[in-house]
Amino acid sequence: MTQHDIQEGKTLAIVAYFTFVGLIVAIIQNLNKKNPFTAFHCRQMLGLILLLIFSNVTEKYVNSWLGTFLWFGTFGFWIFGLVNALKGETKLVPFFGKLFQDWFTNIGK
Repeated sequence: MTQHDIQEGKTLAIVAYFTFVGLIVAIIQNLNKKNPFTAFHCRQMLGLILLLIFSNVTEKYVNSWLGTFLWFGTFGFWIFGLVNALKGETKLVPFFGKLFQDWFTNIGK
């Protein structure tokens, strides 16, 4: 990934981190451009949305405290991803980032 790719895809990468709608907008806008920086952050955010859903289900049906703990963890990962998009870096979200990249390889290709 070149510096040009990062600068060109930075705006959409940041947009991807703002709600599910932002992610969909970033994915659709990136379909033609196929920017690897934007695709990387879209895959990370899609995984974070799945973690958020998992934490909400856990909170409602398993254990309220555990779900809340998972929610705060997901929120921390979201901040981590957003900051890296702002800085123009492609650091994986701790613990799950590599899985997100593997699971969602078709996004951005």
